[in-house]
Amino acid sequence: MLEKWEDQHIVFFDGECGVCNFWVQWVLERDKNNQFMFASLQSGFGQKFLAERGLETKVFNTLYLWKPGQYYYTKSRAVLQIANILGGVYKLAAIGRIVPAFLSDQVYDLVSRNRMKLANQKCFLPDREQKKKFIEV
Repeated sequence: MLEKWEDQHIVFFDGECGVCNFWVQWVLERDKNNQFMFASLQSGFGQKFLAERGLETKVFNTLYLWKPGQYYYTKSRAVLQIANILGGVYKLAAIGRIVPAFLSDQVYDLVSRNRMKLANQKCFLPDREQKKKFIEV
């Protein structure tokens, strides 16, 4: 049986991070074509995704974008791909691909290391329609 999320792009994020939650909310508000689903890395679904790929399952400092059966991106490449998928003016972010991943990931890592200081720790509560886009398994 095909799951409702199997044809979506799935964004895995740190569910306890204010910056990550802000980013999820930002994508939700711009996802006019209903292309994304979301799962926290701490969830059973997130843990399974990480474990199946031999990725870190205890430290949640990396954003992942996964298209089931096709690919997954990490860190800055995930951010750029999300912008590209959103389309419109956000496709302009694709110019960031000219920067080698090892350099753009250094910027990503700098933000990641300081994200708790940067975060406005207000809790994000998705509305009823947005809740449908979260994988809770």
